[in-house]
Amino acid sequence: MKKLLGIVFLLAVAVFFFNSNGTALPPGVIIPDSPVQHENVLPSAFDFNGYRLTPLAHFEMTGRVLARKRYRTDRESDLAPVDLALGWGRMSDTAVLEKIKITQSGRWYRWRTDNFPIPRKEIESSSANMHLIPADTHVKNRVLAAREGDIVRFSGYLVRADAPDGWRWISSLTRTDTGDGACEVVYVKDFFRIQ
Repeated sequence: MKKLLGIVFLLAVAVFFFNSNGTALPPGVIIPDSPVQHENVLPSAFDFNGYRLTPLAHFEMTGRVLARKRYRTDRESDLAPVDLALGWGRMSDTAVLEKIKITQSGRWYRWRTDNFPIPRKEIESSSANMHLIPADTHVKNRVLAAREGDIVRFSGYLVRADAPDGWRWISSLTRTDTGDGACEVVYVKDFFRIQ
């Protein structure tokens, strides 16, 4: 019995201190660069899974996965089967993230802290909930495999999605907004797990 409890304790410690690929993420900023977007030479709107997607900006980023939520039954899951809450700058720093509780539900990303490790505005502008629309099955499998603690890099377009019945889903075009409509809706052409 003691041996079994010892094994359970060691597994719990491993899960707590290590990210999904088993390597410790040390304190310090892991991802110094903010996401990059530009509106130069955008492609025309195109049909995708029964929706019309209109590219609003080219978009690419490297981020630390702060939380991950799989969706299967809401309307948006026709396009985006998973949301990733992602951090960069000091929101990729383990020492900062240890002081912030992060959750996701209902296509929202929420955080709370008792003692701000960095200013509120920096938390809000260095992290975001992203609705990821995989361009194909290969990209979808990679997106679905992403786990909390992973470092990922992806590129594609921020988009507006329109349905024939008038339903619409529009991406935010800034990292400084908050609340309803502040999430990015990203058509993902390439997705890689770096660490």
